[in-house]
Amino acid sequence: MEMQKKWKNLLMLFPFLFLFILPTSIEAAGDVYVVPVEETVEKGMASFIDRAITEAEEAEASQIVFEIDTPGGRVDAANEIGEYLTNTEIPTAAYVTSRAYSAGSYIALNMDSIFMKSQATMGASGVINSDGTAADKKAQSAWISAMTAAAETNGRDPLYARAMADSSVDLPEFGAPEGEFLTLTPQEAEEVGYSDGTFPDTETVVEELGFEASQIQRVEPTFSENLARFLTNPAVVPILLSLASLGLIAEIYTPGFGVPGITGLLSLLLFFYGHVIAGLAGLEAIILLVVGVGLVIAEFFLPGGIAGIGGAVAIVASLLMSGQDVGYMAFSIGIALLVTIVASVILFKFVGFQNNFFKKIILSDATNTSEGYVSTKTRLDLIGKEGKSITPLRPSGSGEFEEERLDVVSEGDFIQRDESIKIVKVEGSRIVVRKVQEHEEE
Repeated sequence: MEMQKKWKNLLMLFPFLFLFILPTSIEAAGDVYVVPVEETVEKGMASFIDRAITEAEEAEASQIVFEIDTPGGRVDAANEIGEYLTNTEIPTAAYVTSRAYSAGSYIALNMDSIFMKSQATMGASGVINSDGTAADKKAQSAWISAMTAAAETNGRDPLYARAMADSSVDLPEFGAPEGEFLTLTPQEAEEVGYSDGTFPDTETVVEELGFEASQIQRVEPTFSENLARFLTNPAVVPILLSLASLGLIAEIYTPGFGVPGITGLLSLLLFFYGHVIAGLAGLEAIILLVVGVGLVIAEFFLPGGIAGIGGAVAIVASLLMSGQDVGYMAFSIGIALLVTIVASVILFKFVGFQNNFFKKIILSDATNTSEGYVSTKTRLDLIGKEGKSITPLRPSGSGEFEEERLDVVSEGDFIQRDESIKIVKVEGSRIVVRKVQEHEEE
């Protein structure tokens, strides 16, 4: 009886123990980090997502939800983001609020779960180049393999991931016959296991995952990250380089250092700032840029042109090293050079810019007879005068005429010194003489 009484008292304590344990377990649950994945996928986005995941890991978060609305972007940036997602131990969920196309669909497929908004779509993941043409077969094959691998890793049927990236897959029942890329609606995505549900907002998704809306911690990109994403946008890069080259060229054509030079330097600094923040430009690129600028400045003081050529090569190399893609950077530099050449012709030929720098290296003055300039005085008054040769004429030499020494040339015959000579022709500075014959002297 006494033993039963003790067990009964212990059982009565269990509810109280549970009350102490329950708050502790709730407090132990981490927050839910919500991260936006918006606009073009590029290296700046990859750096931001890396920071967001790191913050969530340091805070021991229980879940990360990524709000996806992107038309796609760079494959290399998407692959980098995919690695960040697969390497973290925190459960990840994608919430497609509008579009998850191309690189956006790949990012979603790398997550543990996918949710969609009622009007959202996902797919259309064919690889295209920056000029809008289809990528080569090698790039397409690599991208299709990456898409199917991402689907398989998270237990999804790879057929539909392949159809998103490979237009040769025939799925007419989903509006994607052969020749079209697959794009899934929320209902279709649920049907094929590519969505875990359709929900109106992020808070509902968080509750579906088993958390409270009060546990949400939003991670927003900083001003510097937003600026870096803008500055590394493929459409902005050639504009920055063109402004940099135009500003520096215009500065050469104008006296002093003013708005054109400031614009050129600021554009160049913004280019490297954005690429450094995005993790594209390293210390070696900055050093190469400084060396290149130094050599170009040294060219103004050193003869030969070697320093200037070396400086230009160093600057171009630093730009190529800082870009997301060497081919696209070469294309952007080509656009900037073309714009600079056209602008230089306009400034020099039509606008007529002049400055002290060009006046020092370019002869702009000209002399002409209408302004009273003559190259040499024609001495027609000398014709017919007689004198003597004071040097042998072979056929050129010197002669003396009425105590005036002149440089002369014979008609072709050799004339010895101290011979009598006569001026027969004057052509500018050329004075032609002939030996005086004896009968002429008589």
